[in-house]
Amino acid sequence: MERPVHVLRLRHRREFLAVAADGRRVAKPSFTLQVGPRPDGEAPVIGVGFTASRKVGNAVARNRAKRRLREAVRQSAPNATPRHDYVVVARTDVLRQDFAALVHDLADAFARAPAVRPRPFRTRAKR
Repeated sequence: MERPVHVLRLRHRREFLAVAADGRRVAKPSFTLQVGPRPDGEAPVIGVGFTASRKVGNAVARNRAKRRLREAVRQSAPNATPRHDYVVVARTDVLRQDFAALVHDLADAFARAPAVRPRPFRTRAKR
């Protein structure tokens, strides 16, 4: 029997940047899910961080968006691949989308994320 996945919170900027540097992401209408390997990689653990920019709205709207995403992650975490870190970036539609659809989209994104190829690294052209 497989052990349940333990969810840890990403809280430090360097953790968020490490996930973003891997370049794998899944875009949905209400959020973008970024994925990267966990640095320790031993235990069946996932790390999850949440962020919402001012495009989502004022502080009340951003906090509400993050609360909705936290609960959706709690319900769809069994679909996440262990030994990975995830950052969920809220978009404006997260406040309008039906919660059941949000959970479904997040579960789908968790299932697809590790198989997504990293974005190619682009350098700026010299002028």
